[in-house]
Amino acid sequence: MKNCILIYVFALVLLASCQSESSEVRVIEDFNFGWKFNLGDEVDAYKVDFDDKSWREVQLPHDWSVEHSFTQEKTGGATAFLPGGIGWYRKSFTIPQSAKDKIVWIEFDGVYTNSEVWINGQYLGERPFGYAPFSYDLSKHLKFGAENVITVRADRSAYIDSRWYPGSGIYRNVKLIMANKVHIPQWGTFVTTPEASTEKAQVNIKTTIQNRVSYDQKVVVRNSIFYQGERIEVGENEVNIISGEQQEFSTDVNILNPNLWSPESPSMYKLVTELFVNGVNIDRYETPFGVRSFYFDAEKGFFLNGKNTLIKGVCLHHDGGLVGAAVPRGVWERRLQKLKDAGCNAIRTAHNPPSAEFLDICDEMGFLVQDEAFDEFQNAKDKRRNYNQESVDDITKGYAEHFDDWSERDLTNMILRDRNHPSIIMWSIGNEIEWTFPQYGNATGYWGGNKVGDVNYYWDEPPFSVEKVKELFYSNEQEDICAKTAKRLSAIVKKYDTTRPVTANLVIPTVSMFSGYADALDIVGLSYRRAVYDYCRRNYPDKVILGTENWVRYQEWEPVLEHDYMSGIFMWTGIHYMGESRKWPVRGSGSGMLDFAGFENPSYHMFKTLWKEEPHIYITTQVEEKSPYKAGKNGTVREKEEGWADHQKWGWQDVNKHWNYAEGDVVMVEVYTNQPEVELFLNNQSLGVKKLADVHDHILKWAVPYQQGELKALAVNNNTTAVIKTSLEPVSFSVNVDKKTLQADAYDVAHFEVQLKDKDGEPVRAIENEVVFQISGPAKLLGVDNGSPKSVQDYQNNSVVTSEGKCLLIIQSTLEKGEITVEVNLNDKSEKVIIKSI
Repeated sequence: MKNCILIYVFALVLLASCQSESSEVRVIEDFNFGWKFNLGDEVDAYKVDFDDKSWREVQLPHDWSVEHSFTQEKTGGATAFLPGGIGWYRKSFTIPQSAKDKIVWIEFDGVYTNSEVWINGQYLGERPFGYAPFSYDLSKHLKFGAENVITVRADRSAYIDSRWYPGSGIYRNVKLIMANKVHIPQWGTFVTTPEASTEKAQVNIKTTIQNRVSYDQKVVVRNSIFYQGERIEVGENEVNIISGEQQEFSTDVNILNPNLWSPESPSMYKLVTELFVNGVNIDRYETPFGVRSFYFDAEKGFFLNGKNTLIKGVCLHHDGGLVGAAVPRGVWERRLQKLKDAGCNAIRTAHNPPSAEFLDICDEMGFLVQDEAFDEFQNAKDKRRNYNQESVDDITKGYAEHFDDWSERDLTNMILRDRNHPSIIMWSIGNEIEWTFPQYGNATGYWGGNKVGDVNYYWDEPPFSVEKVKELFYSNEQEDICAKTAKRLSAIVKKYDTTRPVTANLVIPTVSMFSGYADALDIVGLSYRRAVYDYCRRNYPDKVILGTENWVRYQEWEPVLEHDYMSGIFMWTGIHYMGESRKWPVRGSGSGMLDFAGFENPSYHMFKTLWKEEPHIYITTQVEEKSPYKAGKNGTVREKEEGWADHQKWGWQDVNKHWNYAEGDVVMVEVYTNQPEVELFLNNQSLGVKKLADVHDHILKWAVPYQQGELKALAVNNNTTAVIKTSLEPVSFSVNVDKKTLQADAYDVAHFEVQLKDKDGEPVRAIENEVVFQISGPAKLLGVDNGSPKSVQDYQNNSVVTSEGKCLLIIQSTLEKGEITVEVNLNDKSEKVIIKSI
């Protein structure tokens, strides 16, 4: 009996040890904490014994540029008048002695830019491309059971190296991974759904296994599929992994009655891949994925899960306004939810690979994604003029000089990292590349010595026949590097993923369609080329074409409604972005549906009326002198310049959201709506009914002699209304907070939106004032903003002057729990808002 008890106890101990081993077969450590940072070059900072006591502590992701004031000194408008420089990061950490037989590597999701990494003084390598994910094996350089030091140098001394704001430093997440020597490497699974219907899904799973022991290893691979925490399918197979090799194995698992992924219902599954040797679990790797099918048709457009679907897309740069390029998840969630509320269902990641976390959010929220790789090939774009670079200087040197050496590795990593995201429906290899190859533009008849009369690139079809353009193009004896490179990049994509089409944003399709560039693509993306949609269909009927960069105007959406072959568009842009400015003090582009603070612009409401079925009405106003419209006879309104609406490009016309003018002003009232007829009232007096059927630009317009009071737009067929009122001096404010509790994880964020109010509680949008914040408790200030492109106030400040009577504060939790108090102050008015960190 005693022996039986001992055997039983031994069995329990063995079981417990196996369970412990199973739970620690792969350790994934959040490596964002405990870093030190120094701005300025330190030639010996990579050495283990370097004294970094004077360096400040930072938490990753970290963008050092956005911490500084806007300035014209050693900055440029292209990169938002914020400084660059050279930054160093150091982190000390300990790896347990028990891990000496493990493989340990570090994963960076992006460091901007020209990064170099050392471990314990040993040089690991460089990465010139600031948007590329990359990793380094640390194993042979580590001290197990002792302190280790990892050092990162980021060099953005070329502070105008981009056409938009890139950020600076380790601005994306970092992870440390420990695994057994037989393991699934980084990005080692690839999940596709060759068959996907509501009845059945065939899930194909490709698993890469690396064997770094000195003998062949028989491994049982178990693939388990989970949905909402419940395991629904499992499959096993045994494979033999040759010593020193990395091998890929494929298997299929079926799911009955799957929940299909779509923007309306973004259902996510999880694949858990486990490796077993002699019954012992030696590795565990998780892969989120979605079940969906899609295809593009040259005549009928885009189909998702068998349903014809319009792509209602926007282009987005990677900055998050006041947080710069180090964007917390909660900031993206708020911004993307607002876009989704307007009917947006697609994102183009202009013009670089986004963060992995951004794509996770797109999966979970339900956005279709065009994942883009490069803005430049071998020839650089001019960072100051947004065109072909005419001269080279040190402060504008960017990725183009590294492209030939690094583009294959960078594109490969993008595809391997991102190919399991169901949100991604196409890969883009480049943006407006043809600008930098002069033989393309010179052959068109739009520019240079071959220009024909007053032909306009944006509004007119090519002035030459296809044959004439070919003649001019091929008369140039220069090698077509552009098309050659496109073919090379497309082949790289298809080496790792053939389930999605390859596209690019073509800016000179007149040439690209026949040069070989378009032949490298499955979908031809067109950049601001509404004028050639029909031209492309006539001359190249087999090509799938798509609007991949379009102005935020109704006229850009109209062809999508008129032509079945148009799958949709991606508008420039969904949100204001920093950089691409040509004058001081303007910190960035004002072309977004949302402004820098994530507040809704008039264009947001225009497209909400186009992309959503629910009734919507929105009012804007402007004095006649500043409006593009003028009063006509009998209450009519006309464009000051005939055809003005058809020829608008970036940005929106100058309009106000208020009803505050001088007596006698003639005010042009614009109403954006999806209701067929709207009646306008001033102080309950009807100003007449306007019909959408009678306007060509989807904007209803009235010329109204100003009177103080209330302006109301009322849908004739229902009670949908929009109201704006004359406001008085601001004496108070409202505070809207998007969260009542924060997670004490040092990541979670809360947004405080402040709106000035008058004594009657009406929003004040015509007078500005300074708002001051005081924060106490376990939270830190991320920054303040008012949303205006013309604001160059410091982000990391506790006060801000409003724009249109609004401003924003963002705070972030710490690792401590407790009560957070945010006090909002306007002159002698104060209000405290309390939220909890749990």
